[in-house]
Amino acid sequence: MASHGIYILANDIVFDQLVALLNSIEVNVSRDLPVCVIPYDDRVDRVREELTRRPNGFLFEDLAALDRWERFAWAVWAVHPRAKQRRSRPGWYGGHLQRRLAAFDGPFDRFVVYDADSLAMKPVDDIFAKLDEYEFVFDDWEHKKPIPVAPLNIPHLEAIGRYTEAELRPQLHCISFFGAKRESFSSEDVEAMREQLVDKGEVVWINGQGWWDDAFLFNYMTLWRDRPMFNYTLSPNGFDRTGNCALADPFINIDNVLYNAQGKKPIYRLHYMNVPSISFTRLCQGEDVDIPYREVFLHYRFLKDPEQRPKTFRSPSLLTKFSRRVQRDIKRIRKLKQYLPELERPPFDDLPQ
Repeated sequence: MASHGIYILANDIVFDQLVALLNSIEVNVSRDLPVCVIPYDDRVDRVREELTRRPNGFLFEDLAALDRWERFAWAVWAVHPRAKQRRSRPGWYGGHLQRRLAAFDGPFDRFVVYDADSLAMKPVDDIFAKLDEYEFVFDDWEHKKPIPVAPLNIPHLEAIGRYTEAELRPQLHCISFFGAKRESFSSEDVEAMREQLVDKGEVVWINGQGWWDDAFLFNYMTLWRDRPMFNYTLSPNGFDRTGNCALADPFINIDNVLYNAQGKKPIYRLHYMNVPSISFTRLCQGEDVDIPYREVFLHYRFLKDPEQRPKTFRSPSLLTKFSRRVQRDIKRIRKLKQYLPELERPPFDDLPQ
């Protein structure tokens, strides 16, 4: 197995996005770098079939590792103050985002993790090189977030005298794209963190406003690890500092490769954060869906299967729009019922006490 590789967390629900990302990696990163897809859940039949078409693609099969990380994350969530606020749980509560942390138990000595809702735009050789000096490498603007929505509970950490805000800011990061090393967190490390978080109350170090989110947990983990990290958006080299968000940052398209609009700087990836996966599914089925950099996405999605690319795009009918509205309302009602104490069954009953 290669010592360097890429991980992507995905399932069949984000199939179109995954195919686009895999194609963009082959074109803009490397045709030879192996790619391992970590299954978000059991819905991976289409993903598995797609990976058989790719000599360097394979599915993460270590179910024990997935289970270890899930149980760790759920144990932490179970004692978080927000877990008791049943009516205010985040929309992704109960999901499997934390499975991507199984990359630390995977086959690659050094790796880069991409969110499935991304398109790769340039090679990651520099990230691997930086891992000679740093334990973690990031490329995001999480350190700019206001205190109420920052991953860590900055006021609490200042109040107990552990850190100042100035010390914490450079250590805040996202989890949508990062470079790291295998076994940066051993099983003993994970157990030590669980003890600190669950038994010794450090769970309050994680900001309750945004929790549950694997990024928030990961921020605690890297703070606990206390190893050097590098964030391109904090680089002294201004050429390193770029945007990456499809909904927020302006880019220039040159031959289906995007560059930062200011200075025409190369970017590592385009991140479709907050764009629903169903929008990409409908677009690929020929529906006229307006997403940023639509033509770039379609280029990579159908790069290997141009005959499948829709020739025309249609608007959904009024009946379809009404039906979707009803389905959204039904989901909201079911979600509200789920939060009623007398109907709720917490998913932590089988966790060891």
